[in-house]
Amino acid sequence: MVEEGDHAPEFELPDQDGNTHKLADYAGKNVVLYFYPKALTSGCTVQACGVRDRAGDYGAANAVVLGVSPDAQKRLREFADKENLNFTLLGDEDHSVAEKYDVWVEKSMYGRKYMGVERSTFVIGPDGKVKSVFRKVKPAEHDELVLGALKE
Repeated sequence: MVEEGDHAPEFELPDQDGNTHKLADYAGKNVVLYFYPKALTSGCTVQACGVRDRAGDYGAANAVVLGVSPDAQKRLREFADKENLNFTLLGDEDHSVAEKYDVWVEKSMYGRKYMGVERSTFVIGPDGKVKSVFRKVKPAEHDELVLGALKE
């Protein structure tokens, strides 16, 4: 389980345009790494639009926001375009990074059990250590929690 004070697990993932991003690319900055279940769904849209609308606040906190889901590049691009998202979306199709961060979990809906992404956010400091962990985040509360943690 990734917890506060741990070194954040390294990753390498493609974004909505096919460009590769690594955690090491953002050394010296705060990184808001948020995992969401599925692009173009209601909760994920609320969360993403909150980040979009608070871009200035994240910038003022020297923070880069990276949204991670198991979606394919084409779906990520569609999501970014439809909602005018101004931050990077990363595709973790094999959920290997979600597994590293312990957010690939068993879920249940209408009595059916399946594996999926637990909506969780990791605030990673400029030194690569996890500063804050927010699990089972409510989309509408995400930005207040994360921006509060960045001010600490």
